[in-house]
Amino acid sequence: GLSIQKCHFMIPENNKNHHTEEISTERLIVRRGQPFTITLSFSAPVNNSLQQMKKTFLIVQTGPHSSQPDEFQAEFPISSLGDQRQWSAAVEEQDPNFWTLRVNTPANAPIGQYTLLLRASKSPQFLGYFTLLFNPWCRDDEVFLANEVQRQEYILNQDGIIYQGTENAILAQPWDFSQFEENMVDICFIMLALGEHFQREKDPAQRKNPAHVCRAVAAMLNCNEFRSLIEYDPGQHYNGTPPSKWLGSSPILQQWIASKFQAVRYGRCWVFAAVLCSVLRCLGIPTRVVTGFTWAHNTKSSLSVDEYYDEDGTLLTQDKSARVWTFHVWNECWMARTDLPPDYSGWQALDATCQEKGKGLSFCGPAPVHAIKEGDTQVDYDVCYFFAAINAKCHVWIHKADDTLKPAFGGTKYTGNNISTKGVGSERCEDITQNYKYPEGSLQEKKVLDKAYRNMKELGTTSSSSSTQFIFIPTALEEPVNLFIHLQSSSSLQLGQDITLSIQMFNHSGREKATHLVVGIQALHYNGVPIAQVWKEEFHFNLQSNSVNNLQVSVPYTWFGKELGENHLLRLTAVLKDEDSYMYLAQEDITICESPVTIEFPENTVQYEPSTAKISLQNPLMEPLEQCVIAVTGRGLIYRQRNYRLGSVQAKSTQELQIPFTPTRAGPRRLTARLTCLQLQNLKSYRTTNIAAA
Repeated sequence: GLSIQKCHFMIPENNKNHHTEEISTERLIVRRGQPFTITLSFSAPVNNSLQQMKKTFLIVQTGPHSSQPDEFQAEFPISSLGDQRQWSAAVEEQDPNFWTLRVNTPANAPIGQYTLLLRASKSPQFLGYFTLLFNPWCRDDEVFLANEVQRQEYILNQDGIIYQGTENAILAQPWDFSQFEENMVDICFIMLALGEHFQREKDPAQRKNPAHVCRAVAAMLNCNEFRSLIEYDPGQHYNGTPPSKWLGSSPILQQWIASKFQAVRYGRCWVFAAVLCSVLRCLGIPTRVVTGFTWAHNTKSSLSVDEYYDEDGTLLTQDKSARVWTFHVWNECWMARTDLPPDYSGWQALDATCQEKGKGLSFCGPAPVHAIKEGDTQVDYDVCYFFAAINAKCHVWIHKADDTLKPAFGGTKYTGNNISTKGVGSERCEDITQNYKYPEGSLQEKKVLDKAYRNMKELGTTSSSSSTQFIFIPTALEEPVNLFIHLQSSSSLQLGQDITLSIQMFNHSGREKATHLVVGIQALHYNGVPIAQVWKEEFHFNLQSNSVNNLQVSVPYTWFGKELGENHLLRLTAVLKDEDSYMYLAQEDITICESPVTIEFPENTVQYEPSTAKISLQNPLMEPLEQCVIAVTGRGLIYRQRNYRLGSVQAKSTQELQIPFTPTRAGPRRLTARLTCLQLQNLKSYRTTNIAAA
């Protein structure tokens, strides 16, 4: 038989051809459906090579022992041609001392970590290990994406932006996906294996299927007792990292591995989505992070959700589960859905944040975005949950002192008003709402809502109480159009800026009315849970018949600045009560947008040449910022995260930091700075510079 002296995996060339050179230059990492090349050197010359070839086979197998039932194995001959559609090998070059082989992998092979063996006589000889990933560059792969710019963004880009804030003041937050960092590919396969184990999925052939891989990883993140990230509950005492403090996925996954799979504390929806995006991009599934503003969470597929206020306009948390969130973050993955009709291929919504579901796993998806738009709520997986979350109507109730509930006129809210993601190849925000819903008020929207409602009724997912609510509430809330209240404020505030409220009250009743007005501000968590009432004031008006009354109120920053939660959100409310005891409500969410930290780069920066960036912290407040720490991170610019302690920064003053760095990688590189101090938590800034190749 053949005696192999050495097998050369030609890693630099293969990895470059397979777009994996960023993952490793030391290990063979290839994508399915695309050939790779290896060279076999023999210890003794092989003269009758054709004869020898007929007796020589390659074996690929996952796991250490192919005899195990939950491992995959394939054996195939070395021929002169090789079949590109299945496991095969062909000789490309040969002489008596070496053969160069082209190895083909099928476009539907299970992804995984493989062992390569050669059998030329009785016992197979070990050649080496390789990793096989999904291949969006291959037309026959289920994750094929035709556009190269999109492949660069949704597979290869490690610098992300996640949108938070409100639909009228969208806040861009930097995130480092770092999907190609050291040992990330191993961590991703461990997470996949554990996810399969806890779902009792033993068939290795399942890894052919991107939908299966998405579900296994999503389950592992947050939705079983062995989850890798714990959701943060504001009531808890912190014995972990607050969700808004994380700057990227790598530290979370490295901590999970280092602690031998202890759950990392803490995550929120944007952390789950960001980590899931890193893992799926690493495995080769095109993935993006998506934010929906005004999202109805845990509606259990009902198209109606309720919000409760007291008579002063203070938001109450009566219903712990179903709530309107200011924003919610989930993922979309690109794939052909071979289990569904062709219309449903393309972007699939996947949500790793736990849902309260009657049955099955508590994550959601992958749900075809096209099915969500068309109201095809019976389609797998969990289309009805996404549909309800972005189409539910939110009815507002006033909980009176005598424990009765009254409808608040003018308070109805609509969900899913803006759905956004980072633009391809740029840092701009792209509005993708039209992928999820037809224009509001259009005939198509009405048809889709009717269809979805019929489907949900047939499925029995709508509980009897919410279905009657859905049918009857609109008629029960025929508004007495006597009074109307309108609340206006700037939707985003600068740090330290006072709030100016403008309230207009219209009386269309044809007679004078005595009214009572309460205006209030509450600090809010992004998931609709109130933190604290920060200000409230009452007014009495006699509204003249058919007239408009204007009121302007200014609320100083010092009254609410210390109460801001980690998302810096405030809800403004105005409740107007007339002499007939009708209640009218107007509300507006605002956010603090700007970080007081700015980053400047020198004009020309060259790879491997020392340079200096300047970070400035401008304190806009009338008081010193105490215990200031600026954390700085930048993959390819500085090694690991650096923390700079600035102590106190005096009122209305600026402090500058010089950040020495030596870029190790060329191309666009991002520097991120996060400010934490006594008064403010986790305000982030980022700047991208282009590094010239050495």
